[in-house]
Amino acid sequence: MSCLGNIIWLIFGGLLGGLSWCVAGIFWCITIIGIPIGMQCFKLASLSFAPFGKDVIYQSTRMNLIINIIWLIISGIPLAIGHLISAALLCITIIGIPFAAQSLKLARLALMPFGAKIVPIR
Repeated sequence: MSCLGNIIWLIFGGLLGGLSWCVAGIFWCITIIGIPIGMQCFKLASLSFAPFGKDVIYQSTRMNLIINIIWLIISGIPLAIGHLISAALLCITIIGIPFAAQSLKLARLALMPFGAKIVPIR
């Protein structure tokens, strides 16, 4: 069922969301200091392309908090707004509600991506 959900997700907004994560990753990788942040963006782009069947677990450290604050100021807010707009549009229909839930999961991830670990749902 998650495979079908991921295919439908790509058609109705997942492709644009995943590409936005890739663009953010490219911009971060332009600088040498931003390469670890860019690599995290690419990892999260894979989640954005196929979010069904995966969950996010957060592990907090002080370093993650500092990087999350820098991320939030530079890239996090635009990505989160994009996912929130997508969630609002998907909630219009009853069929779109599970897809809106995935978009909200990605919006939360856009605000705090560091310290996040992607795990499969069992």
